[in-house]
This record gives sequence, structure tokens and C-alpha cells, in this order.
Amino acid sequence: MNAFIRQWVSIPIVLVVVLLARAGDVVAAETELTVQLRRQVESPQGSKRFVEQIKTAAWPAKQTAIVICDMWDDHYCRASASRVAEMAPHMNRVIGQARDRGVLIIHCPSGCMDKYEGSPQRALARQAPKVETLVPLKNWCYLDDKHEPPLPIEDSEPCEDTLPREKVRFYTRQHLALEIMPPDAITDSAEAYYLMKQRHIKHVIVMGVHTNMCVMGRPFGIRQLTYQGMDVVLMRDMTDCMYNPAQKPYVDHFTGLDLIIGHIEKYWCPTITSADILGGKPFRFAADARPVPAPPQ
Repeated sequence: MNAFIRQWVSIPIVLVVVLLARAGDVVAAETELTVQLRRQVESPQGSKRFVEQIKTAAWPAKQTAIVICDMWDDHYCRASASRVAEMAPHMNRVIGQARDRGVLIIHCPSGCMDKYEGSPQRALARQAPKVETLVPLKNWCYLDDKHEPPLPIEDSEPCEDTLPREKVRFYTRQHLALEIMPPDAITDSAEAYYLMKQRHIKHVIVMGVHTNMCVMGRPFGIRQLTYQGMDVVLMRDMTDCMYNPAQKPYVDHFTGLDLIIGHIEKYWCPTITSADILGGKPFRFAADARPVPAPPQ
């Protein structure tokens, strides 16, 4: 009788062990981000001909940060402000899921720190100790002619509004569709880099606006992070450029954005999409009437 009981009791014990092991696999998977890194590689070297290359990478979530660049609540360019408002809810889902998996979220609405004084998120960035860097940190990283050619679009008059507002500060804070939660940080300076070093961050996902300006040039942007040796990527469907189709190369706004993304993939860093975090399809602006590209084979 005892043997009979032991035989049947042992079955659920085995099942429990298997289920616990599988649960452990799920937990492990949730602490790691699997991303599809797309970049443009010159082939052959020196030919100025580029081929698309996609590689899969797995990043520990605890060693990863998301930088949200200048997703303001308004802008002197109405078209730009409208696209930010359209993109923000999807971006909030991205950062929400990333946060839940252990990614550090750094909100960087430049020029708006007065709105966040006294908040724990602002204090979190401020308390990060300064560190020595091999390459000096810069307040703005301009186009680097030793590293890249001129941008593929002209952006001297980048707003496509027919009746643009005067170029003054219309923004006051980050767009309210983007939730700021207790684990997050808020800064608009090199504090972002100090916080990353304090948290042993190795991988950085940059998203926000504007791709050809602040996303590349800010003290927490792509050029600066690349100079400092960070493993940085742009989330290419969670960004927007400042480009007026009335300027060179006289293409529609979204083609202009793709040209800037291509420039970044060639000369600075790979890109990923929100589908790497959320699954499903990447975000697409409603006004982008171009044919949807076929998925890679």
C-alpha cells in the first residue's frame, strides 16, 4: 500500500518540479531583451555602397536604459507637436513594458527641469556621482565631419507648417501621455550618463525627437553616448525628424525621416523598433501614405 501511495504522490511532485523549472525559464526570459539590430554596412570598405545587416542581440534588462529625448507637450511647429502627440501613447506602452522588465527609464525633456524640481525622479538623476571620462562630455555634440558626412536633408527651415508660429518656447514639460513612475529618472544633462555608470548600464535605447537634431546632439544623445563607448541604438519607429519637404532633397516628410535613420545606421549606431519590446508591428504615423515595406524573408 505504501508503495502504491508513493507511486501516485510522486507524479504531482514531478509535475511541480517541471512547472517550477518552466516558470524559472519565463522569469529568466523576462529579464532579458532580445533585439533585432539593423545597421547599414559599407561593402566593400571604401566603396560608399551600403548593405543592410540585421543581427540578433540579447541584453540583460538590468543593464539597459531607455532615454526619452525631448518629447515635449508642445512645439512651435504644429506638425511636429501633432506627431509627438500621436506617437506618445504607443511610446508609453513601450516604456511601461520595458520598466516592468527592469529597464531604467530616463525622461529627458530639455529645458523643463523646473517642472520636476523636488520630485524623487529628478533627485535620482542629481545624486549620481560624476565620473572621469576618456572623452570629455559635451553640452551639445555637433555634426562630426571626422565621423560622418553632412546630413542627407536640409533642415535650416525645418517646420512644414504653412503658418508657423514664432520660434519661441511653447513647451513646458514632457508630454503627459508619457507616465513618469517611481523607478524612473529625470534630467536634461550629462547626469544621464553619470546615472548610467552608477547603475552599470551598458546598453541604451534612445527614442524621441527630433532625430536630426536633439536625438543626435543632446548631452544624452546618440553622438555623446557613442563617444563614451556605450552600446547605443535608436528605436526608429519611436522618433521623428524636423524636416520641411520644401527643402532638399524635396521628398515627403517620412522619406526624409528614413534618410536620417539611414544616416544614423551608417555612421553611428544600429536601430531597433518597438516590436522588439511589445511584439506585433512597429508604429507607423497615420499620415505616412507610402506603401508598407514587405517583411524580411
